[in-house]
Amino acid sequence: MEDEIEKILRIPKEKRTFGQKAADALTGFMGSWTFIIVLSIYIVIWIALNVLAWINQWDPYPFIVLNLTLYCLAAVQAPIILMSQNREEQRDRARSMRDYYVDRRTMKEILNMQQDLDEIKSMLRKLQARKKGQ
Repeated sequence: MEDEIEKILRIPKEKRTFGQKAADALTGFMGSWTFIIVLSIYIVIWIALNVLAWINQWDPYPFIVLNLTLYCLAAVQAPIILMSQNREEQRDRARSMRDYYVDRRTMKEILNMQQDLDEIKSMLRKLQARKKGQ
């Protein structure tokens, strides 16, 4: 049992594939304020250029190409975010298991200490009883 607990408590170096590293990096960026601000600026510029351009409007109102771009972005973003969330879920599950085993081990140690204290108390009572009896 102790060997099993020690094995679980050791945190192995995580080996990630290129795809996993890319998913984590992209998720980190896509979930940031920088991404939201850059995307908002991109959309405002796109709309402004198409509304103000009198000649050669490549995407007139209702901005179908812009919608297509945003739909494609969402279609690519969703699986990448899900991959990253699944990996985070696996790491959380492993942390929870380690925490559980640490808690069990700590509880056993506390129970052993409590037994030792109870034993010491009973020894002290016996000594005090002997002193009173003399």
